[in-house]
Amino acid sequence: MARATLADVAAAAGVSVPTVSKVLSGKKHVSPATRDKVLEAVRASGYEAPRAPSAPRVGLVDLLIDGLGSPWAQVLIRGAEKAAARWGFSLVVTSSARSDFDLRRWIGMLRKRGTDGIVLVLSRADQREIETVEELLHVPLVLLDPVGQRDPRLSTVGCTNWLGGVMATTHLLDLGHTRIGFIGGPLDTQCTLDRYEGYLAAHRTFGVDSDPALTRYGDFLVGGGKRLGAELLDRDDPPTAVFAGNDLQAAGVYQAATERGLRVPHDLSVVGFDDAPLCEMLSPPLTTVRQPLDDMANEAVRLLSEALTHPGGPAGTRIELATTLIVRGSAAQLRENAKEPHE
Repeated sequence: MARATLADVAAAAGVSVPTVSKVLSGKKHVSPATRDKVLEAVRASGYEAPRAPSAPRVGLVDLLIDGLGSPWAQVLIRGAEKAAARWGFSLVVTSSARSDFDLRRWIGMLRKRGTDGIVLVLSRADQREIETVEELLHVPLVLLDPVGQRDPRLSTVGCTNWLGGVMATTHLLDLGHTRIGFIGGPLDTQCTLDRYEGYLAAHRTFGVDSDPALTRYGDFLVGGGKRLGAELLDRDDPPTAVFAGNDLQAAGVYQAATERGLRVPHDLSVVGFDDAPLCEMLSPPLTTVRQPLDDMANEAVRLLSEALTHPGGPAGTRIELATTLIVRGSAAQLRENAKEPHE
C-alpha cells in the first residue's frame, strides 16, 4: 500500500525535507508562501505524521485480524481479551475482512483516539502495509502467527508449526500408513509451508517416500477441505490417511469421506491442526495438533507491555511456543484392505 513520505511532500512542494519538517513542527523562519505550499502538498498527498513516541498511555490495545468467524479466531480473541486484562489494557478488535475496511481509515481512527500497541493477525499482510502501520502510529507492534518471511525488526509470536507437522505425520506413520495426503492452507502462508516441511521430515525419518500427487493447498475452510479431500479420495490410488492443515479442512475431509461411503477412521484416518472446539463435536472426535492460542495471545500483549515499560529496549523478539499432539478417535491402524471402499 503506497504511502506519502516527507520526501514525497518535499518534492511536491519544491522544498527540502528539513523545510517540510520545520513547517509540520510549527517552527518559525519559514515564509508564508513556502508554508502554504508545504501544507497544500501535505493535503494533496495524504501524508500523516507519526504519533509521538512519548504519547501517554490510553489503556487500549488493538487487535487487527482478517477474520472473526473461524473457531481459531474466536479462541484467539478470547485469549487476547484475557491477556489484555491481565496486563492492564482493554482490547479493541477489528476485522480487516470487512468489505468496507480501509487500512488508512483504520489508522486515522487509532490516531484520533489513541492506542498503546497493536497485535496484527493477518494471513496476507504485506510488508508495506506493516510499515505503514509502524510509521503512522509509532506504537509497539507485534505480529501473531506471522506470515511470510520474518522481519528481524519486528517482534513475533508463533508456535512450532514444523514440529506439529512432524508429530501429526509421525502419528499416522506409526499406525502403518504410508500413503498420507496433505491438505495445507494457502501456499503463501508460512504456517502452511512449515507444517508441510514437518510432514516431509517425518516421511524421511521413517524412510518412506512421500507422494507429491497427494499434496493439495486450500483455503483453511470446510468447503476447501471437502473439495480437496474429494480430489484425493477419487484417485485410483487414494491415500489411507490425510493430514489437514487445520481443523476446518479436516471437517471437510470428513464430509468428502462420508459422501463416498468411507468411515473415519475405519477406512480413512484424519489428523487436523489447531485443536479448535470443533474437534470434540466431530464424529469421531478429531485427533489434532494443539496450538497454545491463549499463551500466544498472552505473550503478544506482554511484549507490547514490555515495549511500553522499557522503550528503546531490544526489538525483534521471536517467541515460538510448543505444539502438542492431541490423540482422539480419528486415526486408526492401517487395515490390509484399507483401499477398498466401505460397503
